[in-house]
Amino acid sequence: MNKTETFGEFSHSERLARLRLIRTDGIGPILFRNLIERYGSGTAALDALPSLLAKRKRGGSVATKDACERELEAAHRLGARTIFHGEALYPYRLAATGDAPPLLHTLGSHDLISPPASLGIVGARNASINGQKLTRMIAGAMADAAVTVISGLARGIDTAAHAASLEGGTVACVAGGLDVIYPRENTELFHKIAERGLVVSEMPPGTQPQARHFPRRNRIISGLSDGVLVVEAAERSGSLITARFALEQGRDVFAIPGSPLDARARGCNKLIKDGASLVQDAEDIFAELTPIKPDTPVIRIRTTTPTAETLPATDNGAPEAGGNILDFLSHTAVHVDEVIRISGMRADEVLVALMEHEIAGEITRHAGGKVSLA
Repeated sequence: MNKTETFGEFSHSERLARLRLIRTDGIGPILFRNLIERYGSGTAALDALPSLLAKRKRGGSVATKDACERELEAAHRLGARTIFHGEALYPYRLAATGDAPPLLHTLGSHDLISPPASLGIVGARNASINGQKLTRMIAGAMADAAVTVISGLARGIDTAAHAASLEGGTVACVAGGLDVIYPRENTELFHKIAERGLVVSEMPPGTQPQARHFPRRNRIISGLSDGVLVVEAAERSGSLITARFALEQGRDVFAIPGSPLDARARGCNKLIKDGASLVQDAEDIFAELTPIKPDTPVIRIRTTTPTAETLPATDNGAPEAGGNILDFLSHTAVHVDEVIRISGMRADEVLVALMEHEIAGEITRHAGGKVSLA
């Protein structure tokens, strides 16, 4: 089998194979990466997938070639570019995260996808007048200093951040397809960003945003950013989810304090209590923001296929891991490293076994590299 080039442009057949993998039900970013790492390429992993899916109790089928061809064609008709993880244009900040999207559909200026410095700005949809005013001041200062502003095109703080940084460069990460503008009231802003900035989505064109899509969108906001500023946020909000992703990804986290009597300030105040940098103006951010360098170690997808020497053999001589790995798991999530330590199995054996059990629907992956029984 030929090796797949890790940081060049993939062939059409390889791109199509990778798209079919990620669009197959039950294959998420981490499992996708594990499949590529085990089999060496999207094409080889796709060939192996039917037999792996056959182990599922609920069955399952591979995403069709025609459906994925239509997705690529739909993105092309929109004027979008589809970038796969491992290709040269894929943003290096996002590539260094553990659950980086296998692909991004992008619309606009690709100079903004890996800028010298970037700041995510998120906050409440029902933002206060003062919150929006302060957001515009900070986002404008960032744009003037050539710091790209990343946000999620939502009402309130997101809208203020994009509008104030439009001329200097802003990136909108959306939860639906690139042709589904949400909220509709931001239609004009969306088109301005597509013309002067960049719009990014991991979802197929035509996808209507649903509640479960927004946390996935949030990890892209933080993953593209050197740091994340939370302006206003309730104690349980999507903005705090973005801040949590930022912490997991090793990003700087900033928060603007507010009155304890204002529910929109409670999330920010808690972040500050937990160690986030307190921000009153843009200078506080400039003093602390640590741009991630282009040579930041990337979580690379290995492109060589494991051999019989690197995997244990089954009775018929075929390399396979698994054993009794499920015996070490419960419905309480534990870190994969702990599974490796307690089981006494080699790391490659555990990782392959977990991958196969995940495809079979027998385990669930959690944030922070943890797993549990499904």
